[in-house]
Amino acid sequence: MSAESPKSITIQSEIIELCQVLKFEGLVSSGGEAKVVIAGGQVSVNGAVETRKRAKLHPGDTFEYQGETYQIAGPNA
Repeated sequence: MSAESPKSITIQSEIIELCQVLKFEGLVSSGGEAKVVIAGGQVSVNGAVETRKRAKLHPGDTFEYQGETYQIAGPNA
């Protein structure tokens, strides 16, 4: 298990939907693929499996996908 720091993703608003962040960061190729990987339980948010594609992420939240951890940062980070 790696002890690396999470990769930071800066958003320009107070919230972003899980499916959007996966797509915008290029972690999936489309919204449809995002829906499939989220529904399949392949994404964890703040340490818990998340199956809602429209789950809201806020600055400070973390998510894991394909063994990588990402942290949401606000526009003033």
